[in-house]
Amino acid sequence: MKINTTRFGELEVDKKDVIVFKEGLLGFEDLKKFFIVDPGDQTLILWFQSAEDPATAFPILEPKIFKPDYIVKLLPAELASLELESINNASVYTILTIPKNVQEMSANLKAPIVINNKTKVARQIVLQDSKLEVRCQMYKELKRYIVNYSSDDTKRTTATEPTVATEAATSSNETSTEQVAVNTKENEA
Repeated sequence: MKINTTRFGELEVDKKDVIVFKEGLLGFEDLKKFFIVDPGDQTLILWFQSAEDPATAFPILEPKIFKPDYIVKLLPAELASLELESINNASVYTILTIPKNVQEMSANLKAPIVINNKTKVARQIVLQDSKLEVRCQMYKELKRYIVNYSSDDTKRTTATEPTVATEAATSSNETSTEQVAVNTKENEA
């Protein structure tokens, strides 16, 4: 299906890639359908684009990239609401806040987006852990990861290594294409 977006123009989206929120996102409860857009830049930042509102898109990132020790612990009722038996069958993302000064970029670790990889049912869950930050400063960690990132899969994966489950988190939308471009240029420096 074709979906018009303000940020990316018209995109062809396979129906199986549409992620459904029964409750919507916090503050955007009326929007139930989203999909992930990879702009293909060097920032590793993806976009969570609404399939219902062309102007609504949130920058997202897997928290393991900038906080390797981040763990999402869900209550049995939360797992059930996502039709999950285990968090290992889910993808987790944080919504980023990217202000004009990109070095103040932050991620909401307190309320990650959790997506059932099989059914594409998703939910933004406010975690019970009081130590988790709503605005975790993570620019330096992301920049360090990008600088050290290697795209040669033979260096990162071997046939004998076990697969690692993806885990991540979320925040708010204060970014623009120009700010992401600024971020990309700073990372190339």
